[in-house]
Amino acid sequence: QVQLVESGGGLVQAGGSLRLSCAASGRTFSSYAMGWFRQAPGKEREFVAAVTRDGAAQAYTDFARGRFTISRDNANNTVSLQMNSLTSEDTAVYYCAATTTLWSTRNNDYIYWGQGTQVTVAS
Repeated sequence: QVQLVESGGGLVQAGGSLRLSCAASGRTFSSYAMGWFRQAPGKEREFVAAVTRDGAAQAYTDFARGRFTISRDNANNTVSLQMNSLTSEDTAVYYCAATTTLWSTRNNDYIYWGQGTQVTVAS
């Protein structure tokens, strides 16, 4: 069992930056690849980024590549998402999630989810 708690969301002006963090409970954090997803009002939850168990490889969706950076610290059981050059289209609830696959872009591959943190970008 892994419990995930996101933090770092908030209100930011367009062009600004935010750093989201996700703290995981349990001693098996390094057994899971981690991902960030987001869900905007009226839209389906979508993949943002993922990182492998050892942090050596990352994957990004098109809108995140070049602006967002995912990283993890297995010693402290955390995964982060640095978001730069934010626009109003990035407004959403952001979720971190854990998967036993090597990494995945699919919601259904993730078995543990946090409660989400709201990111609002004012234009």
